[in-house]
Amino acid sequence: MNIIGPDALVFGVDDVAACAQYLTDYGLTQVGVTAAGGRFEALDGTAIVIAHQDDAALPAPLPTRTMLRKTVYGVADSATLDAIAAELGKDREVRRLADGSVESTDDMGFVLGFQVTVRRAIALAAEAVNAPGAPAQRGPNVVAVDEHAPVQPRTLSHVVYFVPDVARAEAFYIERLGFRCTDRLAGAGPFLQPAGTLDHHTLFLIQTPPFMQGVEHFTFHLGGPTELMQAGTRFVAKGYQSFWGPGRHKFGSNWFWYFNSPLGCHVEYDADMDLHDAGWRPREVPMSADASQLFLFQQRDKWAPAGPPPGAR
Repeated sequence: MNIIGPDALVFGVDDVAACAQYLTDYGLTQVGVTAAGGRFEALDGTAIVIAHQDDAALPAPLPTRTMLRKTVYGVADSATLDAIAAELGKDREVRRLADGSVESTDDMGFVLGFQVTVRRAIALAAEAVNAPGAPAQRGPNVVAVDEHAPVQPRTLSHVVYFVPDVARAEAFYIERLGFRCTDRLAGAGPFLQPAGTLDHHTLFLIQTPPFMQGVEHFTFHLGGPTELMQAGTRFVAKGYQSFWGPGRHKFGSNWFWYFNSPLGCHVEYDADMDLHDAGWRPREVPMSADASQLFLFQQRDKWAPAGPPPGAR
């Protein structure tokens, strides 16, 4: 199954205006947004879509009332779309929607959509680093830091589900949709990668009690650690509450910064994720704070030296 990754996440929210402002301040671009909701896109066209929770066009919510209503995966071509429809149609309802996409559910009840991907090709420079012993990535007089530099999410990276039966959920994505496990936090769950990407993961499953089932967070890739730090700092300055970070994960190696949100889940900025091909062998370690992060910074107000430290001569 040549599934590339998530093209869009669809939410049914209780406060459309607050969510629209949040996603705009996060850095996504409004497309067709009205008071009833709309689409908020990254640079490559991947998106978050919101509507009011009572909108009849939304799929039904899970019993836990998580605000996530649908995860839409982009696939490489119509042949992949047909293969998915045939595979899932063996034991569950598959709906062909008017836009040509396919809709069904996974074994946990999450609504899934599949469409020929809407991702647009983007050509942007990555963060350049100068390091002794290596060729310079920035030449003389090229300054790395621009406090006014625009920062925009580049692409929808991954989504994390809380699930009541992680083994069954994992089996569905591996056996039915061709995902594979790249790494595993024992006691939590697997990081899963579909066949159409080298990203370390586009889906992470976490075992939780049934009443917690839903989405824990989603995130978009940025252009590098500096963009992540700038975006997060600006987000804090706008009044949004930092939840976890900034820091750097061990599995996936991606930089992270998580924030609380009005979408009923956390929202992350991430950057510089590992890429893995079929030659990679999954690692497994027990879930712990030490396993989850290589290092963690603490957000604080800016500081500048005002004079010599106490006791200095």
